[in-house]
Amino acid sequence: MSNSQRSAMALFPASFDPLTNGHLDLIRRAGRIFDEIVVAVTKNVGKECTFTLDERLEMLHEVLGSDPGIQVHAFDGLVVNLARETGARTIIRGLRAMSDFEYEFEMALMNRHLAPDIEILFMMASLNCLYVSSSRLKELARFGAEVDDFVPPVVAQFLRRKLGDARP
Repeated sequence: MSNSQRSAMALFPASFDPLTNGHLDLIRRAGRIFDEIVVAVTKNVGKECTFTLDERLEMLHEVLGSDPGIQVHAFDGLVVNLARETGARTIIRGLRAMSDFEYEFEMALMNRHLAPDIEILFMMASLNCLYVSSSRLKELARFGAEVDDFVPPVVAQFLRRKLGDARP
């Protein structure tokens, strides 16, 4: 592959409802491979979000805002269209378990059909993030359990405010 065909930019789309340390781990690791990462907050048509789009963007900007190699975008539509609009030739998808793989594999095949020029890169979650999901974290927060080990501090505050744990 020639240098002109290599991608310096990758797209990492997710609902980020909320942003977790697992997401951050993938973003940081992808940053060692790509010069620039576009973090795309999606409206997931199959999922009702706990946090508004503005809240999710605020969390991402608070945590990632100062990194010059990261752009944060909101979008609604096909991820392959956003990849083309931003110039990303690679879409990053994180995997934790076999159930993730089945869903992601099916989606990757459809994206490959829609945009054969865009690569899908599956990245395995780090061991310390394998069992962490945003839905599990929201459940913990609803019952007042600590979530600080799984999310950045600003996200833990958002979870507490939104889901009823009144700790400062």
